[in-house]
Amino acid sequence: VQLVESGGGLVQAGGSLRLSCTASGLTFDDYVIGWVRQAPGKEREGMASYSRNGGNIYYAESVEARFTIPSDDGKNTVYLQMNNLKPEDTADYFCADGRRFTAYSGRVYISNTEQYTYWGQGTQVTVSS
Repeated sequence: VQLVESGGGLVQAGGSLRLSCTASGLTFDDYVIGWVRQAPGKEREGMASYSRNGGNIYYAESVEARFTIPSDDGKNTVYLQMNNLKPEDTADYFCADGRRFTAYSGRVYISNTEQYTYWGQGTQVTVSS
């Protein structure tokens, strides 16, 4: 299994970025793809998760008004659209995957990121004030 993120960069506060995660080596419908971030000196934080099987999408409360996972384009790529970015969103962003056991698996992964099985290498997001 391989997960490759892209789309990070430097943006001013209030701006937007769209991250991509391309997955290979897995049966997409059997997995939850999630976005996790880690800021320097802080713990990992689950942002959002997506399951193509059932179309279940979950967001952390801290970002659900600003971050979205756009509609699935049928390819093995999951996006994270981040709007109205704030300096506190500065972090390394990772995509990760875990087995989908139920329609609610994505919700579990949001607050239990250690349960993800595979991780990408991450992409850095820096938001300047």
